[in-house]
Amino acid sequence: MSLPLMIADLESEQDSLDQVVADLDDATWRLATDSPGWTIADQISHLQFFDERAALAMTDPEAFVIDRQHLISSAPRDLSIELGRQVSADDLLRAWRDSRMALIFASQKVDPTVRVPWYGPSMAVKSFLTARLMECWAHGEDIARAVGVQRLPSNRLKHVAHIGVGARAFSLMINQLPEDSRSIRVELNAPDGELWGWGDDTSDQRVLGEALDFCLVVTQRRALSDSQLTVVGDSATTWMRIAQAFAGAPTRKS
Repeated sequence: MSLPLMIADLESEQDSLDQVVADLDDATWRLATDSPGWTIADQISHLQFFDERAALAMTDPEAFVIDRQHLISSAPRDLSIELGRQVSADDLLRAWRDSRMALIFASQKVDPTVRVPWYGPSMAVKSFLTARLMECWAHGEDIARAVGVQRLPSNRLKHVAHIGVGARAFSLMINQLPEDSRSIRVELNAPDGELWGWGDDTSDQRVLGEALDFCLVVTQRRALSDSQLTVVGDSATTWMRIAQAFAGAPTRKS
């Protein structure tokens, strides 16, 4: 996929979430979500915070590195949710819209050959934007569930699934499990009926099912045991039980 199409998909994912939150009243913004201790406002605040820093990472990498050190030194305080707890819903929504548009603008101007600094290893631009789309989609699922909105899955899920597949080694590492070089074939039914595939198609280690189901599991919005995925083989089973598409310490949806 070209960089312009990747940017367009990210913007569409942001717009999809915006449609969910645009008309919520103040009380609804304070509803709890499935993320423990987080409200809808916290979820949007988190996205606003990191969209803003993603734009900074692409436009001024040196300033981002300084800001990153400030964030790390602030632990265990979670700076990403503080804005949402200090301002009105209208102001928070406006801040997120500004940040996400700054991210889109920065992604349109950045040299596509550079590597973008982040909180772990630096990333290629397309991978960096894929991660932002995954975050937006996953937090959007939390919000939609909290307000009882059923969002129709789109083919943008391929980005989320791709990151989920690519994060297998990371998932094993953060759970202190040994490296596993065995290929796993992942085959997913896309929302439009297409079949998406990753890995050696002759492998006896397999993950099969609906793309939405897979994406919910790898973003830990659904437990593997609650999914309809077919998982075959020891390597595939070990991975899918702890699969984690996002950075950070190991977490698991029970």
